[in-house]
Amino acid sequence: MTDNTTRIDLLARAAVPTALLKLGLPTMVGMLLSALYNAIDGYFVGGLGLAQMGAVSVVFPIVQIVIGLGMMFGAGAASYLSRLLGQGELVRANQTASTALFTSLLVGGVSIAGILCFLDPILTGLGATATILPYARAYARIYVAGSLLNVFTVTMNNLLTAQGATRFTMLSMLTGSLANVVLDPIFIYGLNLEIQGAAVATVLSLCLSAGLYLGYLLRRKGVLRFSLHAFSPSKALYREILKIGVPVLLFQLLSSASMGLINTQAKRYGDYAVAAMGAVSRVMAVATYVVFGFLKGFQPFAGYNYGARQFRRLKKSIDLCLLWSTGFCLLGALVLGLFSISIVSLFGTDPEMVSLAGKALVLNGLSFIPFGFQMVYASLFLAVGRGAAGSILSLSRQGIFFFPLVALLPALFGLTGVILVQPIADLLSTLLTFLFVRKRRDTLSK
Repeated sequence: MTDNTTRIDLLARAAVPTALLKLGLPTMVGMLLSALYNAIDGYFVGGLGLAQMGAVSVVFPIVQIVIGLGMMFGAGAASYLSRLLGQGELVRANQTASTALFTSLLVGGVSIAGILCFLDPILTGLGATATILPYARAYARIYVAGSLLNVFTVTMNNLLTAQGATRFTMLSMLTGSLANVVLDPIFIYGLNLEIQGAAVATVLSLCLSAGLYLGYLLRRKGVLRFSLHAFSPSKALYREILKIGVPVLLFQLLSSASMGLINTQAKRYGDYAVAAMGAVSRVMAVATYVVFGFLKGFQPFAGYNYGARQFRRLKKSIDLCLLWSTGFCLLGALVLGLFSISIVSLFGTDPEMVSLAGKALVLNGLSFIPFGFQMVYASLFLAVGRGAAGSILSLSRQGIFFFPLVALLPALFGLTGVILVQPIADLLSTLLTFLFVRKRRDTLSK
């Protein structure tokens, strides 16, 4: 049996628990390691001071936007690719993958150039104080300039995940993350480059991951074939990619905007508040990316079996994902609640920062419990082409509910209001998900 046949067999005929674990665990580990890039930078930069830690927190939303461009074309194409492979349309699948990859690089390059041209106003708008701005500028110039590699690796990660090549995507991200762990202390402290060293180390680590993906392309491995010859920029093809990809990008944009707004509200109280909310954002990114990563493995399975009309397998996969993701979220909430102070102390030792971050982490941990339930159904609707329902659920917790709350709660309750914004947005998003599932109960049962 060939490697390509094995991957299709996994989607179409393997036992559902086995298929979900083989698809989900590698992507889960890969996404976790991707989130650790920023957590690692925060850990090592935290030893430099509050302003430096605040700088990394301010730049984080920009990086999320750049990653969102890769997600728009990669995740948008992945949903369509899974259905095409389920229907046996390999030529169209190759055209979709090639068009998504080359378009993401073009759009990413133009966007990064624009960000660098207006870097200082952007950093200020994301919450940089007068003391944080010089460090944020030094860090962002290097990291943002090299983040086209992020666009490439994220796009490739999604495209290869769609065809079931999850082990390779996990290896690529693992290699880059381990390299970042090794290089960060060398460049920050060993070479005395301080915060610029963190950016250099991260870009070099991304180079390593990108090199592995490039080697995969050149060896022509996997089901899909990438080439300029297959590049087919048509209105119909972009419609299929963007109807799923645009909600994914909006999710990333809203996530970045929400972090920027939290930083802006927090900077009224000083650098310690910006650093505290940044530490919480990094910890919660690690937790949420575990769920996102596992459900990235679920999406090609759901898309393939929906396209192949194997609805019994699809229903069983939904039930298992609900059980597993909710169990993880319960465990995560317990860990975050019991060890909140120990966790946030990894990012600095300032007493005010640690106290504020600890309280915020406990509240975010409680609201994390129903997160798996929310994301299973958001992922399901996107996987089967129900873009409107999937996008509304995806955008609710850091968009639809978040923006009114971030304007209202800090004005009413001050700094306490700042740390209540995300937990309350999560609670309202859970209620909305219940309403969507209830409304579509008959369709889901069928």
